[in-house]
Amino acid sequence: MATESGKDPRQDAVRDGRDETQEERADRRWTELLQELRVAQTGMQILFGFLLAVVFQPRFTELNDVDHTIYVVTVVFGAATVSALVGPVSLHRLVYGRRLKPQTVVLASRMTLTGLVLLYCTMVLVFLLILRVALHDTLAFWLAAGMGLWIALWWFAVPLWARHRARGMSQR
Repeated sequence: MATESGKDPRQDAVRDGRDETQEERADRRWTELLQELRVAQTGMQILFGFLLAVVFQPRFTELNDVDHTIYVVTVVFGAATVSALVGPVSLHRLVYGRRLKPQTVVLASRMTLTGLVLLYCTMVLVFLLILRVALHDTLAFWLAAGMGLWIALWWFAVPLWARHRARGMSQR
């Protein structure tokens, strides 16, 4: 599969156990990232829609100042989350066709990770707000903190542990 120069383009292939060029790897990674974004964006859009509707509910005026503040902070985090999770789509559209796929994938991946951290914060804050309205006591804080730890375990600790473990196994 030699080119005009006589060089096989696969000689420059990324050496990660796959026989693919840098461009093929970028295409594969972009497709995988889009699948991840579809899940995160759908969940966040539903959550953000809920947040935007809350302010129009009759009971919203009954919230105390602390709960109003938690709501406003949560909406700000929600908007930041949507921005970060939709950012890769805008990035791709604006650089499409300019032969920047590998760089686009790296930047979009960072945006997605930022979006997941913001989604984590938004979810914990939503949970806190709902529990404060439902329970009216400090138990809400402890339940929200516990749920925050639970989500952090599955979203961040387990994947980082798996990454660390895989790195250790590859060095043997």
